[in-house]
Amino acid sequence: MMKQRMILIGLGANLPSTRFGPPKKTLEAALEELSGREVYVVKRSRWYSSAPVPSSDQPRFINAVAAVETDLKPEALLELLHAIERDFGRRRSVANAAREIDLDLLAYGDLICTKSPPILPHPRLAQRSFVLRPICDIDPAWRHPKLGLSALEMAEAASDGADVELHDVSV
Repeated sequence: MMKQRMILIGLGANLPSTRFGPPKKTLEAALEELSGREVYVVKRSRWYSSAPVPSSDQPRFINAVAAVETDLKPEALLELLHAIERDFGRRRSVANAAREIDLDLLAYGDLICTKSPPILPHPRLAQRSFVLRPICDIDPAWRHPKLGLSALEMAEAASDGADVELHDVSV
């Protein structure tokens, strides 16, 4: 049963994990893990490769976005995403560090929350090409609850300068 609200989760990684190997395999395993914890993937974007933001000498990221349905409240969903990150080997250190896995709650329907976690929609969603291009795969007409702009409009206007391209499916 499709819920009326669009819940979007961003997936990213640029380091191999000891448990699953290459970033794409780790992210695929994370999607499977979500399904086992009452979060059902309705649609997933294609896989993208992107340069780190801000620019650095880190390896390129593998990114995607998943539209999910769940009865979990936003706070519980965010805690679940963080728990999966920990289970998959993520250790938070400095901001924008290379990582084995990054799961972000990007949007939870039309909910706008600016005070406490989770901040919704994700505060940098509208500027990040590596999130907007995958959202366009899912629904280019999806509208940012706060800005009122479509995913396509934001993707065309994104100013992050990110080098984002489709990921080679053979990798």
